[in-house]
Amino acid sequence: MMKAAPMTTGLQRRVSTRLAFLAAGMAMSAWAPLVPFAQARTGVEPGQLGLLLLCLGIGSLLAMPVTGVMAARFGCRRIILASGFGCCLVFPLLAIAPAAWSLALALFLFGTAIGTLDVAMNIQAVIVEKEYGGALMSGFHGLFSVGGIVGAGGMTLMLWAGLDLVAASLVLAVVVALVVAFAGPHLLRDPVPSERDAPLFVVPRGAVVLIGALCSLVFLAEGAVLDWSAVFLTSGGGFTAGQGGLGYAAFAVAMTVGRLNGDKLVHRWGGGRLLLLGGLCAALGFLSVVLAPSPWIALAGFALIGTGASNIVPVLFSAAGNQRDMPASLAISAITTIGYAGILAGPGLIGFVAHAFGLQLAFAGLACGMLLVAASAGMGVASSRSSG
Repeated sequence: MMKAAPMTTGLQRRVSTRLAFLAAGMAMSAWAPLVPFAQARTGVEPGQLGLLLLCLGIGSLLAMPVTGVMAARFGCRRIILASGFGCCLVFPLLAIAPAAWSLALALFLFGTAIGTLDVAMNIQAVIVEKEYGGALMSGFHGLFSVGGIVGAGGMTLMLWAGLDLVAASLVLAVVVALVVAFAGPHLLRDPVPSERDAPLFVVPRGAVVLIGALCSLVFLAEGAVLDWSAVFLTSGGGFTAGQGGLGYAAFAVAMTVGRLNGDKLVHRWGGGRLLLLGGLCAALGFLSVVLAPSPWIALAGFALIGTGASNIVPVLFSAAGNQRDMPASLAISAITTIGYAGILAGPGLIGFVAHAFGLQLAFAGLACGMLLVAASAGMGVASSRSSG
C-alpha cells in the first residue's frame, strides 16, 4: 500500500497534464470558425483583418517570456488555472466585439492567456516526464492536437446546427473551463526548488538557442501548411475550392496520430533517431507536394509532412528540459517564444517568396528546413545535457 500512493499520484499528474493540453487545444482552435463572423461584424478589409489577428500573436509573445519566471516563483498550478480560466472569460468577447478596436483588445487578451497557458503546461509536462522517467511529451502534445479537432469541430457543428454565435462561444468556454477545473487538483502546486531563485530574465544561450531555432523551423512549416495548403491545391493542384481544406485535414490527422503514438517511438528508437526520421519524412512530404504529378499524391505529401513533424517539437521540448545551460522553466519560455515567432513570421515570409518565385519554390525551401532539422540529430540535440 505504501508503494501505491506515489504511482497513483504520478498517474493523476499525467492525466491532469493531458487535460491541460486538451483544454489549450480546444480554446485555441475554436477561434478559427469565428474569424469570418468577426470580419463581417467589424466590417474590416482582409488586410486590416490580418493586422487584427497579429494582436493575438503579440499578446502571446509578450506573455511567454514572463511565464517561465512566474512558474518558477509560484508553481505551474496557479499559472495554468489563471490562464486557463482567463481564456474562458475572454473567449465569448471574441464573438461579441462590435468594432475593430474592441476585437483587437479581446484578441490581445486571449493571446496573452493562451501564450501563458502554453508555456506553463509545457513546463508542467517537462517536470512530470522527468518524474516518470520515460517519454510522455508526444502524448501530451497529441492531446493538444485532439483538442484542436474537438474545439474547431465542435464550434463548427454548433454553428452549423443553428446555435447563436454567443451561445456557442459560451458553451465552448464552459466546456474548456470544466476541463481545466478537472485538471486543477493534481497540477504541480510547488515550484521546482532549484528554480525558485531563477533570475527574472536570462538571454537564451547554448543548446536553448539551437533548440529554439529548430522549433521555429518546424512551426514555420506547420504554419505554411495551415495558411497555404488550400491555396496550393486549388491554384494548380487540381482541387476545387470546396476541396482545398483536405490538405490541412490530412496534415492534422496524420500529426495527431503520430503524436499519440510518439511516446512508444521515442522509447523504441530514442529522441535523436526520431528527430532524424521525422525531419527526413517531413522533407520528403514537402518534396512530394512540390513534385506531385497528381493532386492525390500532393495530398499524401501533406500527410507525410504531418507524420514527420508530429514528434519533432515534443522531442525538442524534452531536450529543453534536459539541457544544463539554463533553468528548465526559463528554457521552455525561451524556446516557446522563439518557436512562436516562426508561426507569426511564417505566413508573410512564405507569401513573399511565393510572390517573387512561386509557391512551389517556397515549399521546396521548407523541405530544406526540414533537412536541417534532421541534420541536427547528429549534434546530439535530442539528448542535450551541456553544462553551461
